[in-house]
Amino acid sequence: MTKHELKMFHIDEFPDLSKHNNHMAKVLTKEIYGKLRDKQTPSGYTLDDVIQTGVDNPGHPFIMTVGCVAGDEESYEVFKDLLDPIISDRHGGYKPTDKHATDLNFENLKGGDDLDPNYVLSSRVRTGRSIKGYTLPPHNSRGERRAIEKLSVEALTSLDGEFKGRYYPLKSMTDAEQDQLINDHFLFDKPVSPLLTCAGMARDWPDGRGIWHNDAKSFLVWVNEEDHLRVIAMEQGGNMREVFRRFCVGLKRHNHGFMWNEHLGYVLTCPSNLGTGLRGGVHVKLPKLSTHAKFDEILGRLRLQKRGTGGVDTASVGGVFDISNADRLGSSEVAQVQLVVDGVKLMVEMEKKLEKGEAVDSMIPAQK
Repeated sequence: MTKHELKMFHIDEFPDLSKHNNHMAKVLTKEIYGKLRDKQTPSGYTLDDVIQTGVDNPGHPFIMTVGCVAGDEESYEVFKDLLDPIISDRHGGYKPTDKHATDLNFENLKGGDDLDPNYVLSSRVRTGRSIKGYTLPPHNSRGERRAIEKLSVEALTSLDGEFKGRYYPLKSMTDAEQDQLINDHFLFDKPVSPLLTCAGMARDWPDGRGIWHNDAKSFLVWVNEEDHLRVIAMEQGGNMREVFRRFCVGLKRHNHGFMWNEHLGYVLTCPSNLGTGLRGGVHVKLPKLSTHAKFDEILGRLRLQKRGTGGVDTASVGGVFDISNADRLGSSEVAQVQLVVDGVKLMVEMEKKLEKGEAVDSMIPAQK
């Protein structure tokens, strides 16, 4: 095939992104596509594999989706001409030369044990981890998935003290047991998410997947969903400091040599979760503040984001929101949880003032 014929072939293969609204569609050009179309990682992951979920899903009504996934650790290097601009677009201008900060010392968190439980109903910190030496869920084989499950279960079963618990493989659960765990926000949902299905992460479902949790159900590990591992610490009430302590200690107890580098931090399937992969969130009652004309602006200035309590596609019920950090890459775990602690504390104070009929405009933080 001549260079001209090859170029025309690439143009013919270029996806129609005219109605798409995701970071991948914003960045991908025919030139980038042509440059990367024939490249693949050592495990055989291609450009079309990277972008498939964004091609099949034009966008989301509430959030700007990423529109691509990595199939292995090497994806971020082989396809950097596409992924670096996407990472910059998603993570506030994060540059290819920038270095990520990591800090999992919970003692560096200031406060966090004094969030008003009359307003803060529950607290949770989660992250993802990828085990080095294996391809990621969009690309891994049946055997790799089972090996990751076996390795993880062996490590988790050895935990003791507050982390002593049990593993529940999905294929052994009844539908009723799965539904109950999903409704209790303990278990990942069944594979209806376009990210899971179009990216190939739901292959062989439910083989090789499961959930482990300690006896108190305050420390959970999902195995082989979007990432190899999803680690979650949670409890009722507003003691985010205790939740973060359990999260940090538990992560150090369960360590298999995770994918990490000084530029991207922890390497995960979706570029949106690079860095810390951390989402520290609280369910907080803000019925007055949430109707304030500047509520969204306040969240933005505090570097926070809101969801309904049932997840990204749900609405608030009774003025209760899931409030969490907006940033993942460039700042540390401690810094991101600190933003949640300080921001939620301020918003609860604003809510109390509004309840008394007082103005809160003077409390709105300055633009960072």
